[in-house]
Amino acid sequence: MIRAMVVDDDALVRLGLTDLLDSDATIEVVAQATDGFHAIEQATARRIDVALVDVRMPRMDGITATKHLRALPHPPKVITLTTFDLDEYVYDALAAGADGFLLKDTDPAEILRAVHLVAAGSAMLHPTAARRLIDRYHHTSRPQATQAQAHIDALTPRERDVLALLAQGHTNADIAQGLGMQESTVKSHVSRILTTLGVTNRVQAAIVARDAGLTP
Repeated sequence: MIRAMVVDDDALVRLGLTDLLDSDATIEVVAQATDGFHAIEQATARRIDVALVDVRMPRMDGITATKHLRALPHPPKVITLTTFDLDEYVYDALAAGADGFLLKDTDPAEILRAVHLVAAGSAMLHPTAARRLIDRYHHTSRPQATQAQAHIDALTPRERDVLALLAQGHTNADIAQGLGMQESTVKSHVSRILTTLGVTNRVQAAIVARDAGLTP
């Protein structure tokens, strides 16, 4: 059973997301929160596997909340909720440790799929949207690119192949099929990639890959 939390200052959004998640027999919404402070209180008081966190909230926004949630002793995975065309803070949310993001008008089936993917250790990183977001809001400087390239150079050629596909938003299963590997082998590669790059999740690894020019 996946234990979920919905964090949004809009009561109707919280209700809608809660109803959707509860429609899946393998997901249980164990907490709701109205802002970042409330989310941290809830996540400290109970075990939460996946938190759906709105970016724009009063008192404490979703970006700051994500940093605090990911710093907890037993951190939940975080999926950021955003309005794509208007929200310039998505890159910051991903860099803060979010495992992915969803648009608020995402198809309900995709929201459920995202929760399952993130709970299993993957990331919900839509390839096209991710590229647009990072290209628009992340302006790579020479020091960032040089540092990223140094991390990439520490990877084996096979690990770089895995990272390139990971950065495009592919799941472990997709990568295994594309590279002719066992999924368990891909998981091992991903684990070492995260350690070598000094990041905590796949989204941050994808950002490093783009900084280094590994992906277009």
